[in-house]
Amino acid sequence: MNKLIPVVPLALVILTTCSPPKEKIPPVPEPASQGSKLVIYQVMTRLFGNTVELNKPFGTIAENGTGKMEDIDAAGLKGIRELGVTHVWYTGIIEHAQLTDYSSFGIAKDDADVVKGRAGSPYAIKDYYDIDPDLAVDVRNRMMEFERLVGRTHEAGMKVIIDFVPNHVARAYHSDAKPEGIADLGEKDDRMAAFSSANNFYYIPGKAFEVPRNSAWLKGIDADRFDGKFDENPAKATGNDVFQPSPSAGDWYETIKLNYGVDYAHGGKKAFNPIPDTWIKMKDILAFWAGKKVDGFRCDMVQMVPVEFWEWVIPQIKAIRPDIIFIAEIYVPSLYRSYLDAGHFDYLYDKVQLYDTLRLMVNGKVGSPSIPKIRESWSDIQSHLVHFLENHDEQRIASAQFAGDPWKALPAMVVSTLIDTGPAMIYFGQEVGEPAKGAEGFQGDDGRTTIFDYWGVTEFQKWVNAKKYDGAGLSDDQKQLRQFYGDLFKLAAENEAISKGSYADLTTYNVAAHNCSPQIVAFVRASADERLIVIAGFNTKMEHAKIVLPPEAVKTLGLQSSEDYVGRDLLRSGLDIGLSKDYSFEVDIPPYTSFILKIK
Repeated sequence: MNKLIPVVPLALVILTTCSPPKEKIPPVPEPASQGSKLVIYQVMTRLFGNTVELNKPFGTIAENGTGKMEDIDAAGLKGIRELGVTHVWYTGIIEHAQLTDYSSFGIAKDDADVVKGRAGSPYAIKDYYDIDPDLAVDVRNRMMEFERLVGRTHEAGMKVIIDFVPNHVARAYHSDAKPEGIADLGEKDDRMAAFSSANNFYYIPGKAFEVPRNSAWLKGIDADRFDGKFDENPAKATGNDVFQPSPSAGDWYETIKLNYGVDYAHGGKKAFNPIPDTWIKMKDILAFWAGKKVDGFRCDMVQMVPVEFWEWVIPQIKAIRPDIIFIAEIYVPSLYRSYLDAGHFDYLYDKVQLYDTLRLMVNGKVGSPSIPKIRESWSDIQSHLVHFLENHDEQRIASAQFAGDPWKALPAMVVSTLIDTGPAMIYFGQEVGEPAKGAEGFQGDDGRTTIFDYWGVTEFQKWVNAKKYDGAGLSDDQKQLRQFYGDLFKLAAENEAISKGSYADLTTYNVAAHNCSPQIVAFVRASADERLIVIAGFNTKMEHAKIVLPPEAVKTLGLQSSEDYVGRDLLRSGLDIGLSKDYSFEVDIPPYTSFILKIK
């Protein structure tokens, strides 16, 4: 990759071209001191420590290998912590349907007809009370290995988040690890009733489930296991609200929808009194994992579960663990405040507003005035929004389907991380420019790192470096990229103006009144002791900009006309600027460059 100028060692500014339970559970000790802004690092646990480089499409676990919880050792966690991370989100921890045979350990084999990929989706939970056996060195002691991982993560000064998948389970759900006295999901259902609030599932009486005809991705690979004859009679509703026996290949056909007392066949009528049985079972599951000292739950597709359930369950779990956090995956902005206020969530995704807009900006399809409009729309809830540019659902920045170049999106990452006090999130491998090339198996060549198959994440493996986690295999370019992310996140977590401070927009005023390029995003972040101006350039060529601070920004920064002010770039580009008496300054902004000016 060709740089416009040399990278300053340890610099952040890089210029590039585009090429409730029965007893109280004791609280987990606080990690090492950290700022109030969360920085979340998502790990696809089965991929993190996998060093096998074969990467055979549809490869078995023996061929392509898999990472283990034990791989995420003190050295690996130290490397994560160095990025400024406060919370590690371990994805795929709970046992889910897959095609590797663990029947010798008392785990029933799964039917290939209703498993996506060889490793299976981590969102098709097979046993809510168990650990995925792929992740264990000693399958018999898999829960103990998870508990050790939690302990190591806490010792490294970070907290632990795991997935809670409340809307659906694997087609062949069965818990062989549930605590004594707890009935399995569906165990006591009346299967002749299409809907009953006492049932855990929805049924299509008199109809058998039909495997999607064009889902035969294993034909010729596992022909002995794929026969289209998965037996489910009566059929259950499919996870993405398909209430008929024959979902399509594009549906979540590997999952069945859980029944929270909403009768969808009769206009969504709610039967919440008495409390639906599913509510009680899911509360018990959350309490179980809270007892394993996890510090938070990333809750999958919460908008598909009635807000009344969250209103009921979250306070009960917080009564056990007051410090535990709940993060909502949600894609309907009109529901944000309901799930925060009534639902008691601590944080929720902001994908369809900030993420989608920043992605369009990276690719030159919208202008910078879009950003302050979005920021204004959620100014009252800004501290509760999780911002990101990558996670397991989204395409990799460096993929051909997104930016094609990890450096091109760094201005978007600066905006995403610094625009408010809410959490910032990063997906493992993002920090080294993982491009997710190739068709790994079920998922195909779609710019995403597979969540369905066994695979080695090639560019990330260079940092793993035979589990030394020292980055020795990285190129200089990748080391600089990783350094950028680490410095950005540490600044975000530790700088009071970012973690706790106020915001004022500079973009709208300067684009409208001072002909500033609509490819430049600028805003103020300020606290009592820290005053920052953030400039993020999405421009593809050199831009000369005059930035004028409007009265609101002057007030937010606490500037006095009798004083002289200088801004020094905390991204250590060497840039110093002086503010004129009209509170303006001029700056040359090379392509895809950001500045964070500390005003003194």
